[in-house]
Amino acid sequence: MVSPIDEVIRIIRDHQRFVLTTHVNPDGDGIGSEIALAEWLMAAGKQAAVLNHSPVPAVYRFLDPHGLVRTFTETGDARTIAEADVIVVMDTNHPDRLQSMKNHVIASNAAKICIDHHLDPDPFAEHYVLDEDATSTGEIIYRLLRGLGGTPITPLIAQGLYCAIMTDTGSFRYPRVDPETHTIVAHLIACGADPVAIYSEVYERWTGGRIHLLGEMLAGLKTEADGRLAYVTITQEMLTRTGTTEEDSDNFTTYPMSMAGVMAGILFLELSSGLKISFRSKGDIPINELAKEFGGNGHRNAAGARIHGETLDATRNRVLRAALKYLPTQEQQSL
Repeated sequence: MVSPIDEVIRIIRDHQRFVLTTHVNPDGDGIGSEIALAEWLMAAGKQAAVLNHSPVPAVYRFLDPHGLVRTFTETGDARTIAEADVIVVMDTNHPDRLQSMKNHVIASNAAKICIDHHLDPDPFAEHYVLDEDATSTGEIIYRLLRGLGGTPITPLIAQGLYCAIMTDTGSFRYPRVDPETHTIVAHLIACGADPVAIYSEVYERWTGGRIHLLGEMLAGLKTEADGRLAYVTITQEMLTRTGTTEEDSDNFTTYPMSMAGVMAGILFLELSSGLKISFRSKGDIPINELAKEFGGNGHRNAAGARIHGETLDATRNRVLRAALKYLPTQEQQSL
């Protein structure tokens, strides 16, 4: 399923009209990657429309000073997708995660390129640039731009890619980070990315409501399996009371994982229609396999799922029971 990178480079060089997109509720990797690629394409004299189902989260708006990213509307953007030469889907390999854009993307006669670092792609595109060992989609886009050559990596492109890699590596502390990762970000800094400013924009611009939401969530933290599994819950009532939204819970799964002895952490987020579950684990625990049991997917140590038609309590109980079989026993941990 994976296409040679040279073939994808040829397609990008030979075409003019591009549509770029990423998954619903985009994160720093998705937004940073599509803005970086869009800026490169426009600098190369090509047309690039960036269309997403969801608006840009407030925390990542600094990445888009030119206002490139538009929230997709049927009346305003369906024709743009239909007339594109190339559609590039980034940071997801499942068209369902494009939501309102899915049918338009699939129906388009454009060449479809999927660029991603997640497992188990759906066969919806003609060309796949997949690297499960990459830290982020941003890292893959960096390599693609280096292969394309010609147009330099500007400070704005470097900023998007740096943010993509920084956020998807937990500020460079997840297992996939290696010397090559630091070589890449060193080059991005040399190209104009400001690591202090980017970190500050992402992690030091919290609203009072978000801080209160974190406090309420942590007050309800619970553990199972002798402290090897920790889980937290955010309800709609908590979001309303603190004046926050789903995007304010971004990266909250890191907190239960910081407890000594915890091998897996789960965040249950009650939505207006359904439930979002974020899974994290350490070491060799394949938390993505747990996510698959509930219709989700992801990486070995970071995955997610969305469930509809069940109550919070019933889903949480099912997930917690299923999670236990993925945890090593205390005896296994001591070996």
